[in-house]
Amino acid sequence: MITTGGTIASQEGEDGLEPKTTGQQMLDLIPELQDLCEIDCVDLLNLDSTNMQPEEWAVMAKAAFEGMKNHDGIVITHGTDTCAYSAAALDTMLIHPKVPVVLTGSQLPAGEEDGDAAHNIYDAFLTACGAPAGVYLTFDGREIHGLWATKIRTMGFDAFVSVNCPYAGKIADGKLMMQETAKEKTVAAATVESAVDVRLDSKVAVFKLIPGFDPVLLETVVDLGYHGVVLEAYGCGGITNYRRNLLPAIEKMIHKGMVVAATTQSIFDGCDLSQYEVGVRALKLGVIPAGDLTTEALVVRTMIALGRWTDKKNIEAFLRGDMSPVDRSIYRIKVCIHSRVAENFPVHTDRQTRNSAAMDWSGHLVKRVHPE
Repeated sequence: MITTGGTIASQEGEDGLEPKTTGQQMLDLIPELQDLCEIDCVDLLNLDSTNMQPEEWAVMAKAAFEGMKNHDGIVITHGTDTCAYSAAALDTMLIHPKVPVVLTGSQLPAGEEDGDAAHNIYDAFLTACGAPAGVYLTFDGREIHGLWATKIRTMGFDAFVSVNCPYAGKIADGKLMMQETAKEKTVAAATVESAVDVRLDSKVAVFKLIPGFDPVLLETVVDLGYHGVVLEAYGCGGITNYRRNLLPAIEKMIHKGMVVAATTQSIFDGCDLSQYEVGVRALKLGVIPAGDLTTEALVVRTMIALGRWTDKKNIEAFLRGDMSPVDRSIYRIKVCIHSRVAENFPVHTDRQTRNSAAMDWSGHLVKRVHPE
């Protein structure tokens, strides 16, 4: 088990909740795990996830990769605020992992009455013991592919959803049920060597467009030495070109060699710059449309792309998803499918259904207990 801090490991401190609980202390709150698997604990980090930085993604990825060498699965406990970023980072940095790597967290600290920590941790171990190889975020009984998670609630237990991708599976009545797409992805990667690549460039800025957005803000990042910009555009990818015209500043950034990518402020359906004039004109300048990627995933992949390549063609292909056609074909989803899948993964809001022996930890390495 690899712990990194977060609410799940937090206790009251002088200035509010702060991570203090160790992995072993969390494990002690869930005796049922003894019948499920053998667990080795590694207290890797002890951070509120607000303080989780790209450097920590690399630390987690290396630790997970090392853990794969002699374990059947890995659980990482993590704060919820930036868990979607870390899940996307591990999904990208861990190349063809041979075991399940499962992130989880909680909305209440371990040990809180009627909390969700113990429930999520146990589910994460079920996933680590039984899911196909890959990176997942397990939360509130839902299995989400690492690249496609986003946080939608600050307090509700159903804090994460899968965006533009089917859920990888679910846990119901103590049983793990995985979708066929998750198994297909594992089969596709079965003959490829595992690796870890933690190269990245954190000089990436994110701008959310709003009415009245001043183009001068975009121009400042050129002078500050940034190498990439992610634009949260309107709708399908609308970028303002009237009155406060952003296109000259965007053209300047691209001329200076910066990568400019666009996603949408909408949660579902992704970005398509080719539909409207306000997107097409940006597309002609060289803005990269990120397709189905969430803001979290696009930020992570832009940083990693800039760390791996200098060739704009490679970077654009990576951000569009063209460099991983197998993964892309598995992950893509239409709205009607997403709605149908969501119906099969109901949200549980009754706190009485939660395991009251709540606990919190950030991650763990798992050895399965094989019945004799």
